[in-house]
Amino acid sequence: MTIRNWVKFFFNALLIGGFVTAVAGLIVRWAFFSDLLAAGETLQFIGALLWMVFLGFTMSVVAQMGFFAYLTVHQFGVNIFKTLTLWNWVQLLIIAVVLFDLIFFRFRLTSEDTGRTLLYLTLLASLVLVSSITAYLKAKWTKKHTLISALFFMIVITTLEWLPALMVRSGNIDTWVTILLFPLLAVNAYQILALPKYNTMSDVDKAKLDARREARRKEKKAATK
Repeated sequence: MTIRNWVKFFFNALLIGGFVTAVAGLIVRWAFFSDLLAAGETLQFIGALLWMVFLGFTMSVVAQMGFFAYLTVHQFGVNIFKTLTLWNWVQLLIIAVVLFDLIFFRFRLTSEDTGRTLLYLTLLASLVLVSSITAYLKAKWTKKHTLISALFFMIVITTLEWLPALMVRSGNIDTWVTILLFPLLAVNAYQILALPKYNTMSDVDKAKLDARREARRKEKKAATK
């Protein structure tokens, strides 16, 4: 990918992260934001909303780091297990382990707290549903064998990026666990679906650059005759 296209890719992901976090924050923390509006504290409302946008930028950067780390891990996986088929089976096993860990260790669901249980099951359903749709589109728009890899990235890598919020056990952490999941899902879905487009654009740009260089070389050669 060329530097120019990488910059576009980076800032588009950044904007998606900021926008989704701001929307999620308004919905999940509407009681807080509505109190500010009711009290006429417009500047405080704008400041709090901008803070949510900045938080989204941060989550976008985290997601982009995870994406490029996964590209390296994926290549290592294919090389270690020799075939893509075997690597796909390993990825499916890891997906199952991660989902098991989320349900039985990270979420810590209890029958005494029905509201919290429903919240976390909804978050899990959102993770799996968005990941499945993204993986399906990835396979449909590119190649069928990318389905498992895309599903692995969307579930496993997103969970790893989400993990710091899940491990905190104090304050109104359920609110932040909820808010932070959605920018990670949105940015990761964008990255895995949009990457081929930017790679193609980069190939076109490189071809044009090579053509210009060749034209200049011919001009210089003709001038020396």
